[in-house]
Amino acid sequence: MSYSLTYGTEAMIPVEIGEPSLRRQTLDLDLNKESLFIALDLINELRDKCRIREEACKIRAARLYNSKVKPRQFHKGDLVWRMRGDARKEGDKFSSNWEGPFRIADTAGGGAYYLERLSGKNIPRTWNATHLKFYYS
Repeated sequence: MSYSLTYGTEAMIPVEIGEPSLRRQTLDLDLNKESLFIALDLINELRDKCRIREEACKIRAARLYNSKVKPRQFHKGDLVWRMRGDARKEGDKFSSNWEGPFRIADTAGGGAYYLERLSGKNIPRTWNATHLKFYYS
């Protein structure tokens, strides 16, 4: 549809241009011009149809993406596991992927959190919620 919005006609594949086809043989340029003028009257409806289709595609994509998101919210004082920095690197495949427990010291916004050890010593950088999980004792 976007092709016809831009160029006024439907796309023609290269095979139809090189080889004579019924579509090419029956092409009447005067009738084609008249059809284009008629199509100009319907351009607003075609734009609305394209806009609705685009919005539906966006909604489907958002629904698919959001179905795989696992929202996690932590509060100050919660105990969490932290993903090890070397968990994805090569090495001992039997080592643990998580370390901790740590306490949430503060929230940095946008799903980032400041951590502290149970002894009270702060961890220098923030950690994203995707790299944290609840510690159940």
